[in-house]
Amino acid sequence: MKLTIERLTSLSPQDLIDLGKIWPHQQPAQWLSWLEEGKALFAARFNERLLGAVKIEIEGQTAQLHDLLVREVTRRRGVGLYLIEDAQRQLPQVQHWQLDTAGLAARERGEVGNFMRACGFQAQGDCWQK
Repeated sequence: MKLTIERLTSLSPQDLIDLGKIWPHQQPAQWLSWLEEGKALFAARFNERLLGAVKIEIEGQTAQLHDLLVREVTRRRGVGLYLIEDAQRQLPQVQHWQLDTAGLAARERGEVGNFMRACGFQAQGDCWQK
């Protein structure tokens, strides 16, 4: 089975379980509210399971990435990179991409920084931009 990147518009019972594994600190109501507000939610799916996800808030030609995360057991296998690259392909109207890291601990900022650099982003203070 091939890894696919999907823009989720509704959440199946299995999607809710999988998102709970990706974002264990969040509640399903948050994801449903995000979708009801018309905001984008992209996920990496493999064998009918979600391995990673990112919320994307779009304003004009600018997109703000939120809660970008890949399940720990599947990290360092290209899932996150493919998720970001394909989301960018699916949203060609977006010219400016951003990820704010201000709320992260120093160690997390370092890990995120290495990943964002691999995705072609550049640091601008506490924000990564492309």
